[in-house]
Amino acid sequence: MFLFHVVYQRQSRYPAGHFCFWAPVLLMYLALNFLPISYLSAAEPVKLMVFGDSLSAGYGLKKTNAFTEKLSRALKSAGFNIEVIASSVSGDTTAGGKARLAWALADKPDALLLELGANDGLRGIDPATSRRNLEDILRRLKSSGTRVLVAGMLAPPNLGQEYGLEFNQIFTDLAQQFKVPLYPFFLDGVVGNPRLNQGDGIHPNPKGVDEIVKRILPMVIKLVR
Repeated sequence: MFLFHVVYQRQSRYPAGHFCFWAPVLLMYLALNFLPISYLSAAEPVKLMVFGDSLSAGYGLKKTNAFTEKLSRALKSAGFNIEVIASSVSGDTTAGGKARLAWALADKPDALLLELGANDGLRGIDPATSRRNLEDILRRLKSSGTRVLVAGMLAPPNLGQEYGLEFNQIFTDLAQQFKVPLYPFFLDGVVGNPRLNQGDGIHPNPKGVDEIVKRILPMVIKLVR
């Protein structure tokens, strides 16, 4: 209250125009004493959840080389205040993701990178089943207000052209249906390259993870802005 008294005394001595000098001081006083602390503290980090399978869980890798860890470091280097939540389970299918979605959403992510489908393809699961599972996941994410980036997957070529066409179309169709961005193929630039994969020829090695992060990072940045 002392500041109000000083400002009032100064106002009484000088013409009205002089009060402009004290206006910023008065505003600062109001901000420091009456605004909620949330307005004064640093902005909370955006929560980005990576919800997928072994490809994003870091199967066969040290934790520091996992996709979520490297993505987190890349976002920080780009100047973003992002908390990356690792919610990927090795071996998970679209059905497994559907079953654990409610538990994952308890973390209240602001945005989510959906990376599921590879194990459905490897097991030859009916594409119609995979589509229904992913559709349910996206519907629930949309209802929760979570921003989503879909990472697409391609079916193994040994399952035949008909299966591949039906499976591969799932991700494009659902991204259009729910009006969410699509990164067409999570393993783009990595699949089939021995230098970028582990001995199984399926999971990326540390250099492969670097390549995935480099390629997907621009779309992730758009998601979390």
